[in-house]
Amino acid sequence: MKPTAAHNERMANMTFSSVYPHYVTKVEKKGRSIDELHQVIEWLTGFNEEKLNKLIEEKVTFKTFFERAQLNPNAKLIKGVICGYRIEEIDNQLTKEVRYLDKLVDELARGRKMEKILRS
Repeated sequence: MKPTAAHNERMANMTFSSVYPHYVTKVEKKGRSIDELHQVIEWLTGFNEEKLNKLIEEKVTFKTFFERAQLNPNAKLIKGVICGYRIEEIDNQLTKEVRYLDKLVDELARGRKMEKILRS
């Protein structure tokens, strides 16, 4: 499935603060911690917990969130299907970055080992 222009626009305008609680719920429900979630987010974006909380307070969109991020050079190693989309086939860079984050959160919730999630 390929994302449409409308889908890409919706992803860009969605606020990180509206999705973050769902990430927390997902990982905690599966026995993982918020600290592990923050470790995954920091690996991908470079945002430590303090910066993350500031972005949540600011209610930044995913567009702004990823514009401010320092994406990990190994992020391109994140592959697979998330929410029906094959990450490698997504053309829109922002949508791809959002799906990278979704994929990492999903791997964390599924119990994957941290060193594999962080592509180390």
